[in-house]
Amino acid sequence: MEPGTVVDSLLSGACVFFTLGMFSTGLSDLRHMRVTRSVDSVQFLPFLTTDVNNLSWLSYGVLKGDGTLIVVNVVGAVLQTLYILVYLHYCPRKQALLLQTASLLGVLLLGCGYFWLMVPDPDTRLQQLGLFCSVFTISMYLSPLADLAKVIKTQSTQRLSYSLTIATLLTSASWTLYGFRLKDPYIMVPNLPGIFTSFIRLWLFWKYPQEQDKNYRLLQT
Repeated sequence: MEPGTVVDSLLSGACVFFTLGMFSTGLSDLRHMRVTRSVDSVQFLPFLTTDVNNLSWLSYGVLKGDGTLIVVNVVGAVLQTLYILVYLHYCPRKQALLLQTASLLGVLLLGCGYFWLMVPDPDTRLQQLGLFCSVFTISMYLSPLADLAKVIKTQSTQRLSYSLTIATLLTSASWTLYGFRLKDPYIMVPNLPGIFTSFIRLWLFWKYPQEQDKNYRLLQT
């Protein structure tokens, strides 16, 4: 086996392993909802946006013919859809959540219709779809910055997950290297903010250790 093929296989395996590990962190929320039969302290929007992100990258993977993207995002979409269904099952107020879900899925369907019907050239379609996926992924990675600012303000890391931070760092790093290897900026660039925000989280864990956290009550106000 050629060295290049070995590297590609290792990077592909790392992307699949670390990404599915990151997606599986939602299983703890799933267990919490089933045990408590409630959605207390579990957020809905991350499940929904991640699901839409998975479906978008799945379309890009199919158009590009990339098996790694296809496998990861098929499994990811199934898991996120499961989390959404369980959340809706235990949530007492479903109307607003159903409206959010329908709105985002509507945007996704309109986007798919545009890319597949209005952009006949495959190369142009791939570039535009890749740009859309990249922008969406970057917005997802940057959206928690407000929470990080609140962590600094309250000097509390109780709202952060250390395991999710490590999973995000490894996932972002593996996809960045994978995109660099393929010379695909649409895969490489959007994962750089994931590395950046993960290092910020690790710095916050170092600066405000949870064992010494005395300001957690401020988050409840």
